[in-house]
Amino acid sequence: MYKLVRPIFFAQKPERAHAFFQSLGSLLARSPFKSLIKFFYDFEDSRLHVEALGMSFKNPIGLAAGFDKHAKLSEFLPALGFGFTEIGSVSARPAEGNPKPRLFRLPEDRALINRMGLNNEGAEVIAHRINGQHLEIPLGINIVKTNDSLIMGADAISDFCASFQTLYQLSSFMVINISCPNTADGKTFEDPVTLDSLLRALRAAETKFTMRKPTLIKLSPDVSEEVLDQILVVTKKHHISGYVVMNTSVARAGLKTSDATLESMGKGGLSGEPIKTWAVELVSYIYKKLDKPFIIGCGGVSSAEDAYDLIKAGATLVELYTGLIYEGPGLVKQINKGLVQLLQRDGYKTIQEAVGTYKPEP
Repeated sequence: MYKLVRPIFFAQKPERAHAFFQSLGSLLARSPFKSLIKFFYDFEDSRLHVEALGMSFKNPIGLAAGFDKHAKLSEFLPALGFGFTEIGSVSARPAEGNPKPRLFRLPEDRALINRMGLNNEGAEVIAHRINGQHLEIPLGINIVKTNDSLIMGADAISDFCASFQTLYQLSSFMVINISCPNTADGKTFEDPVTLDSLLRALRAAETKFTMRKPTLIKLSPDVSEEVLDQILVVTKKHHISGYVVMNTSVARAGLKTSDATLESMGKGGLSGEPIKTWAVELVSYIYKKLDKPFIIGCGGVSSAEDAYDLIKAGATLVELYTGLIYEGPGLVKQINKGLVQLLQRDGYKTIQEAVGTYKPEP
């Protein structure tokens, strides 16, 4: 059915269509129709259950950060079959983000480019919203430094700690987005020295809570292997629980969309099918480099095969976003049913047995 209505959605500006879906999902979350939607879209199989970091997931498929920035869909997503969700990015202070237009479709590439600019309502507002929700699946909260170039150095770390402390107890797990500018010379928290200071401060803030929550780092694909290795050393030093791999990319190589069209769109992060292979390779690299860490794989997932590739590369869980735009709400059920078939084909009894089993051909 979605293929029939997709042209109607795609005739609308991307951000307007996105806002419509959010409003609809938020409305349906507490309506009698939610049970009907769950009947058609949810799918459960014990072989897909995942136990990781002290949490239980009914399946390994989650919604990536960026789709539900403001935690308005958290109660609706279980009806679509998701096993978990990640909201945000959320900053300590509210931010309007970049001027519109700031979200673009690349239909030829089944991709998106976004430069939303970390728009969000701020940690206090979003904390209040989550506090009034009944959550059926684990909730990851992705936090980021407030998008303000005047907040840098020690103030940037304090800003991060403020949102961390506000949202920590409301989360199932926290995700630290380290790829936003925080210094006058344009460096990010991916700078190993700056990252070390940030993680030290967050660990100190964490001691105020009696119940500890897993803390993950979201990694960018646009850093060099040398810098990535330094980041991994720093995060291991601070006993980070795992990684979300990966964020969007500034790369544009190999796209089918014309250079003129890309130039008219301007800067932004690329997501969707073009970064799928890259995501699998990066997950595999980190999985082997750190001897089987916990990884949430993210990038270009629009089928069961895509999700399975990330899982075999080393991802315990998988997130999607852009695939949902192109395939519609039935995608999660399609992926979960497909994963069961792939497990049967390969002789695995559970999805966790398949994690990290990828072996490149000689």
